[in-house]
Amino acid sequence: MRCKAHIRYRLADKTIVPGVTTVLNLLSKPALVPWANKMGLQGIDTSKYVDDKADIGTLAHAIITDKLTGKETDTSDYSKNQIDLAENSCLSFWEWEKDHKIESVMFVERPLVSEAHRFGGTLDIYAIVNGRKEIIDLKTGSGIYDEHIYQVAVLKMLLEENGFPVDGTRVVNIPRAETEAFGERVISETENRVGWEIFKSLLAVYYLKKEMGK
Repeated sequence: MRCKAHIRYRLADKTIVPGVTTVLNLLSKPALVPWANKMGLQGIDTSKYVDDKADIGTLAHAIITDKLTGKETDTSDYSKNQIDLAENSCLSFWEWEKDHKIESVMFVERPLVSEAHRFGGTLDIYAIVNGRKEIIDLKTGSGIYDEHIYQVAVLKMLLEENGFPVDGTRVVNIPRAETEAFGERVISETENRVGWEIFKSLLAVYYLKKEMGK
């Protein structure tokens, strides 16, 4: 499985702080249990299945962000089948883009840190879309879940704390296989507010557990 390089988030005083994903992982994921059971009954090795799909998703993500910034994607570590599937996955994003004009890309894959709340996070895409400064969070998987909404809400607050205005946030899910579907979710102001509050509660739990040595 090929993963993005692990990012260590540090405050100005060099203190290491958790990333958004680490904190959100404190939430339970009840859907994973029945899914794993279903795959097992079909005789599918879930570890290999997840690794392959993750590789395809990682590559599709890279192809999109690279093209938006005018870069050539390095596909040398991927199989021809993975490359074909990743490129096919990206087609749904380019179709989506036809109705959502990306006028300017401020940055992609930008790590940021919150000095006020002591955590870090990485933005997928921060761009002007149809005249609005927006966060586009790319997901490659079977759907858009609550934790994705929370994540984008947190990234909005992180961006704003660092002086970058945000007019809107959205999650765009691109499929990696025929069993998955393209999806988009524009996050409402209420969802952004509630998502941020949920994250702050989880962040408090994270630091309390750390204080207990766990």
